[in-house]
Amino acid sequence: MSTLVIVESPTKARTIRNYLPKDYRVEASMGHVRDLPQSASEIPTTIKGEKWAQLGVNVDADFEPVYVVPKDKKKIVTQLKDALKEATELILATDEDREGESISWHLYQLLKPKVPTKRMVFHEITQEAIKKALKNCRNIDEQLVRAQETRRILDRLVGYTLSPLLWEKIAWGLSAGRVQSVAVRLLVKKERLRRAFHEGTYWDLKAYLEQGKAPFTSQLVTLDGTKVANGSDFDPATGQITAGRNVVLLKEADAVALKERLAGKTWNVSDIEERPVTRKPSPPFTTSTLQQESNRKLRLSARDTMRIAQNLYEQGYITYMRTDSVHLSEQAIAAARDCVEKLYGKQYLSPQPRQYTTKSKGAQEAHEAIRPAGSTFRTPQETGLSGRELALYDLIWKRTVACQMADSRQTQITVQLQVEDAGFRSSGKRIDFPGYLRAYVEGSDDPEAALEDQEIILPNLKVGDHPNCKELEAVDHETQPPARYTEATLVKTLESEGIGRPSTYASIIGTIIDKGYAQLVSNALIPTFTAFAVTSLLEKHFPDIVDPSFTSKMEQTLDDIADGEANWLPYLREFYLGDKGLETLVKEQKSQIDATKARTVELENLDAKVRIGKYGPYIEVENGESVVTASIPKDLTPADLDPKQVEVLLKQKTTGPDELGRHPETGETIYIKIGTYGPYVQLGDKTEENPKPKQASIPKNVPKENVTLEIAVGLLALPRVLGTHPATGGRIQASIGPYGPYIVHDQGKEGKDYRSLKAADNVLTVSLERALELLSEPKKGRSSANSKSKAALRELGNHPEDDSPVNIYDGPYGPYIKHGKTNVSVPEGQSVEDMTLSKALELLVSKTSSSKKSTRKTSKTTSSGAKSTAKSSKTAAKKNDSSN
Repeated sequence: MSTLVIVESPTKARTIRNYLPKDYRVEASMGHVRDLPQSASEIPTTIKGEKWAQLGVNVDADFEPVYVVPKDKKKIVTQLKDALKEATELILATDEDREGESISWHLYQLLKPKVPTKRMVFHEITQEAIKKALKNCRNIDEQLVRAQETRRILDRLVGYTLSPLLWEKIAWGLSAGRVQSVAVRLLVKKERLRRAFHEGTYWDLKAYLEQGKAPFTSQLVTLDGTKVANGSDFDPATGQITAGRNVVLLKEADAVALKERLAGKTWNVSDIEERPVTRKPSPPFTTSTLQQESNRKLRLSARDTMRIAQNLYEQGYITYMRTDSVHLSEQAIAAARDCVEKLYGKQYLSPQPRQYTTKSKGAQEAHEAIRPAGSTFRTPQETGLSGRELALYDLIWKRTVACQMADSRQTQITVQLQVEDAGFRSSGKRIDFPGYLRAYVEGSDDPEAALEDQEIILPNLKVGDHPNCKELEAVDHETQPPARYTEATLVKTLESEGIGRPSTYASIIGTIIDKGYAQLVSNALIPTFTAFAVTSLLEKHFPDIVDPSFTSKMEQTLDDIADGEANWLPYLREFYLGDKGLETLVKEQKSQIDATKARTVELENLDAKVRIGKYGPYIEVENGESVVTASIPKDLTPADLDPKQVEVLLKQKTTGPDELGRHPETGETIYIKIGTYGPYVQLGDKTEENPKPKQASIPKNVPKENVTLEIAVGLLALPRVLGTHPATGGRIQASIGPYGPYIVHDQGKEGKDYRSLKAADNVLTVSLERALELLSEPKKGRSSANSKSKAALRELGNHPEDDSPVNIYDGPYGPYIKHGKTNVSVPEGQSVEDMTLSKALELLVSKTSSSKKSTRKTSKTTSSGAKSTAKSSKTAAKKNDSSN
């Protein structure tokens, strides 16, 4: 007798084998084995003529989905069928969530087992959990499958109905989505607020005081009994004090005069208030809170967080990472309390075990929070993990242990001081007992350091004391525009609004970035002009699709379907085919949408028109009878585009680019220009004889106004040869690339070794000695380990020709696919999660064929090479200096 167990991934299969009897065979399905058609080539020939074929859902026949086995999964399905022939029992052990239930259902439908079949679920991969799950197998939950299928069909209807409309009216390749479009609108609304924001300026005084040689500071808060204005008193729409506020607004002259008036006067402590504060630890992690905190602390994207967490789960280190429950089992609570007692002492234990209640709608209480796996928790040091896996496990371990620790007891101290008619305030905080803060401080990597940072110690003051004022400083302040969303704050907002589900946030944010709706800059999600255009179109013609409350209600309905409280078919009919259904709306609105207007982004206080073109956004201004256009640089955000910026961009089109002078050796004019990728310098004019003049980007830390002729000559001379490496004899150069200034050591057959220059280094003056120093430092980042020794991001399967693995790895320039000695980058716009074996094989074939073509091309005549050069020159010209 043998039992076949099917899980999703090879990693999970390897781990689970350790805990099953020898006669159990574990195989991986490599994720989903069936799905709706992803491309025209996957649509079955029997339905290709149907009007709904592209949807993959027969909307006229009760929304019957058409499921296909992708090319890259056919071999896997065959292997699973062969394995099933030798089995007397089948156990489907995919993940315990809706997605996992759906995968099990599809496997059952495809394999059509004639042997007894069971569904096994578990939330951690430990020996105890697997043994318990084997004894408590169940049937596939058809209701859960139906709910997931409805969700999949609904997402397909929204995406495949609206996306073609965006291609036609705005730009090819854009996409709309049930949750994605709402998330993009949130980013756009925040950027609109930033654009409408008016800065306010105010002044106050800061005092540097001393009591018995103990220094402390104090802030001006009142003047003659009236509150002194601060940032909260300003109206962001006007930059003025909000109407009705009774405050004193100090200008620079007022602050300086007050400072002089108070100099040498007696200070008096008028009141002291001490208020005890108790802080409780945060609940253990859910999917959403883990994404938020890892983004804040570790600067990990939601996508990276989920990928690393998946690896930790499949290797048996943590419990299942897709959960919206903060519940902990009795076993987990006991393990956490044991850690607290051993590592921190009994005084740090909470008096009673803490159990948390999930407040979010639709939470599945049967699931547990994310925690270390097992009945005893391995400390981070005991795991043997390293890098980002260790960092994420450490975060999960600390949060789980901290939730069973004692409260933190603190004292908030407020001291009021008076000098003449001016009232000052000093605030302090004393940590009387750190409690859980010894293990975990939200938003800080080092709890001990954070404890010190949190304490603000004031001297031992009492009412009537006269501290000595050492210095008074007049300080100016400017109100700040609303902060842009980070991945953490966007995830928090989506969850609080009930939009989508936490398990989907990582892929949603990834899609927003991949599709060009947002740029991730310094951890902030900045919406693009394309995002503005798409959001405006959807707001005007399909307001429900981007309405958070509508999307939240839709999510609730999907949960009701899962709970059996709503019928899926009537809901889909009403949503898509009803009088106000999506299909009807698209037919009605399509003719009313003017493509030129749809591609135009209307911005307040801007006469210039912003349009979305084939090569990206550009500005358009009428100049007499003609129209002048100029590309908008990628780093210029919608909030920052003002009339002054427009003038700068158009100047080189109307009056020509700025001339820095003539090159000392060639005598050619050096221009400074602005292109799609920012400012750059150019040597000479573009002519038929010189179609590709020498160009060089200006480093981001060098303002365009500060570029001199000398700097320009240096940039145009890049790359600089610094010398040879004393150990290898290889050449070392300095230059500027897409990721900034760098040095490179050419090691011949061993390849090239790159290092980024530090902020203090200058690419034009960096020395050979400094380059050798940088090269001697260990390489940081994703490229630090050889791909042979580091773990794959994803294992796609084996190559059909030689049966060797095809995997995706992290590389210095992003994820890449590796098969044998052939590497090919994952194309821009495609995520690691979306990549399939069939797509990877196509990319590998095209890489191999292009390599062969390039080899053959080298033997061709010089004339063909000249044509190629001319063509590449045109492409470069388009990129750097396009006028859409």
